[in-house]
Amino acid sequence: MQTYLDFQMKDDVLIVSIVGDLDHHQATQAREEIDRTIEAFKSKNLIMDFSKVEFMDSSGIGVVMGRYNKVKERGGEILIIGCSKYVKLILEMAGIFTIMSCCESLNEALEKFQLLDEQMEVSGNGK
Repeated sequence: MQTYLDFQMKDDVLIVSIVGDLDHHQATQAREEIDRTIEAFKSKNLIMDFSKVEFMDSSGIGVVMGRYNKVKERGGEILIIGCSKYVKLILEMAGIFTIMSCCESLNEALEKFQLLDEQMEVSGNGK
């Protein structure tokens, strides 16, 4: 199945919605397209929306981990939303949720980033 990526910016957060499969057939294209968009928008924080992902394998986990490393280098975070039971299980088994959080909704994720930004400003490490 063909994979499509839909991007939008909300405040200073890049949101990528993944549609289709995130497997070894699609991982390279997804990785490159997400990286290009992170660079183009100079995004620090990223939300990955898996609500329309039908299948994911270890290559998909590699896409998530690689983007985690990329945003960490920029001082940012990744939040994950929209996981089906299947995708959530795959991510849990890979240990993804030990380094990033899964939120129930886009609004919850955006609120979490807003709180993180406020904490950074209070501690003097922010913008």
